[in-house]
Amino acid sequence: MGEVLAFDFGTRRIGVALGSLETGLAHPLETIFWEQKPECFEAIDRLVGEWKPAFFVVGLPLSMDGGEHELTRLARLFGRRLEARYGLAIEYVDERLSSFAASDALGQAGVRGRAQKDHIDKVAAQCLLQGYLEDRKNGTAANA
Repeated sequence: MGEVLAFDFGTRRIGVALGSLETGLAHPLETIFWEQKPECFEAIDRLVGEWKPAFFVVGLPLSMDGGEHELTRLARLFGRRLEARYGLAIEYVDERLSSFAASDALGQAGVRGRAQKDHIDKVAAQCLLQGYLEDRKNGTAANA
C-alpha cells in the first residue's frame, strides 16, 4: 500500500495531489509554480520527503483525438526527471478534461469565477489521481 503523488503538469503551474492506495481516495495538496526548475524541484523534494510516495502519477495532456503534442512531450520529460531524481516509478494517465472536471467540482463546492484560479491545478491533479485510483481498484488502469 502507501501514498501516491500526482502531478497535473503545465508549463507555468503544476497541480499536486496525494492519494492513498489503501483507501482509494485522493485530495489536492498544492500548486507549484514552474518559473524556475530548481525551486520547482525543491517543492517536490519537500513533498516527497513528507509523504514518501510509492510512485508518481503524471497527467498527460493529449489532444481531444488522443494525439500527442508538444505539451505531452514536456509532461513525459517531467516524468522522466521525476523518475531519475527519486528512483520511483511513473504512471502516466490521460488528463483530458481534468481541468473541466476540476472547475465543475469547485463550482459545486461554491468556488466560482476568479476564485477558482488558486485551486484549479491542484484539484485537476486530484481529479486525474482519483480516476487513476478508481481504475486501479477496478483493474482497468492503463498507463498512457
